[in-house]
Amino acid sequence: MAREGDCLNLSGILVVARPGQFDECLAVLPLLDGVEVHQTDPETGRIVIVQAALSVDDEVAGLQRIQALPSVVAADLVYHYFGDSAETEADLAAALARLSDSPPHIPAD
Repeated sequence: MAREGDCLNLSGILVVARPGQFDECLAVLPLLDGVEVHQTDPETGRIVIVQAALSVDDEVAGLQRIQALPSVVAADLVYHYFGDSAETEADLAAALARLSDSPPHIPAD
């Protein structure tokens, strides 16, 4: 994962588990690289996670992996922090452009 001196990108992500699959979703999220579960609400199926990544591309790819999990109805970025880097602004703009060009994730029923 991150090494001392690396720029770190942090994402606050709200995950909504598919009905009846909250426990499965909660079990798989911490197994993903850089993901920590911070808050859960089994009644509403909501899980708040923080994802750490070394680059904006890694951060976007991680969000897309979470969105593609079978037990996930939705996962949305609600907070973003990125470390200081001369390349960060250009990286962020390029990654966001790629994300907006990708088709929306529509969960299968």
